[in-house]
Amino acid sequence: MLRLEGLTKRYRTGDLALDGVTLEVPAGQVMALIGPSGAGKSTLIRCVNRLVDPSAGRIFLGDIEITRLGHGELRLARQRMGMIFQEFALVERLTVMENVLSGQLGKVGFWRSYFRRFPGDAVAQAYAMLERVGLTEQANKRADALSGGQRQRVGIARALVQNPDILLVDEPTASLDPKTSRQIMRLLCELCAERGLAAVINIHDVQLAQLFVQRVVGLRAGRVVYDGAPENLNADVLTQIYGEEDWTATFGRKRVHGERDDAVEVDEERMAGLT
Repeated sequence: MLRLEGLTKRYRTGDLALDGVTLEVPAGQVMALIGPSGAGKSTLIRCVNRLVDPSAGRIFLGDIEITRLGHGELRLARQRMGMIFQEFALVERLTVMENVLSGQLGKVGFWRSYFRRFPGDAVAQAYAMLERVGLTEQANKRADALSGGQRQRVGIARALVQNPDILLVDEPTASLDPKTSRQIMRLLCELCAERGLAAVINIHDVQLAQLFVQRVVGLRAGRVVYDGAPENLNADVLTQIYGEEDWTATFGRKRVHGERDDAVEVDEERMAGLT
């Protein structure tokens, strides 16, 4: 589905953010990008949707080479990529429904969107997505009246009404409490499984990655230093990614694959009591 070949990004300052990254993300796979700040995680995601133009290398989404597309073709290709942002990127003065419908902008056009004249099927799809993410009762609330977890759910619904082939997710839990972070990660993984979507999730929380995703890619200084299963993230691997540290507290938790196991349920109940 997504294929990167020798992806490199050097900024005008001379900083090398990505250094020859090569990897593939097949349809239906949820992959976490981990690594220290400045490792190139956000840059990688922004290169995929061409918010940042790579300095070298190639990017393919299916059989389309993203790195060769002109402006008009790129606009169409971006409709196949659902982007979910760390800071939610909602229009605060608009309602939840209007924010979700903005995900249809690339299909219905600017003026129909500006005058809020969306086709009936687009509105129906938006309502269905709000129901799926648990926000039906919030549809007419302004975005600035929502909690952080609710805002992130709006962002997820907005991305999915595009009917994308892949989700690009930049720090979805960075500003959320532990319980809400798990709920958001679980929701993302469930939706990807339901729709056969690939996802690339830039995340700092190694424990969340271990609990929920199918694959972890570790970046350091713009290079892939680990690519494998979350259960193989041991102290040596984390030291290779992040540097020397006592990683003892990171391990010992069971993974979540759809069904919640007893260990995770107990842990969530404990965390819920702290929030």
